[in-house]
Amino acid sequence: METAVWNADPLIWGHGPRTFEVFLEPTCPFSIRALNKLDDFLAEAGEDRVTLKIRLHSQPWHMFSGVLVRCILAASTLPGGKDTAKRVMAAIAAHREEFEFDHHASGPNMDATPNQIIARLEGYSGVKLAEAFAQPQLEHAIKWHCKYSRQNSIHVSPTFMVDGVVHDAIGSRDKPAEWIAKANI
Repeated sequence: METAVWNADPLIWGHGPRTFEVFLEPTCPFSIRALNKLDDFLAEAGEDRVTLKIRLHSQPWHMFSGVLVRCILAASTLPGGKDTAKRVMAAIAAHREEFEFDHHASGPNMDATPNQIIARLEGYSGVKLAEAFAQPQLEHAIKWHCKYSRQNSIHVSPTFMVDGVVHDAIGSRDKPAEWIAKANI
């Protein structure tokens, strides 16, 4: 009998010597603004000059944050790995109101269950997530992202780190060219 190999694909693009890490919460509007600029950033900076790493930073005031982080990491275990995970992140970003509470405490999502949220995300992303979501081993990847954020004193999203140092001057309102300039990439 063969044992299935389980792997959460790291959310890493590029292979350059400079490391640009972005800590994102999936439904945070500021994180979404940053997420939507990452492809342009990588293209402008050059995959041979920078390694882009997305770190998921769940925040409890975004009520479905934990469910959505698990969905993203579950997607990374499926065919396409990190690119499938990116597709799920893009679906959340494009339909944020379907995954968030009004004023973090009210609205139609008060009656939504985690299973309904997963099904909704499957519909928007086209990625079948339910089976991957249920993998017990996924907990290791989730805890790794959480611990890594805590070890680096990350409290808000998005937060940007360059070569292991938090750069408070870099923000989601900046253009990718400004990220490159501020990070000296």
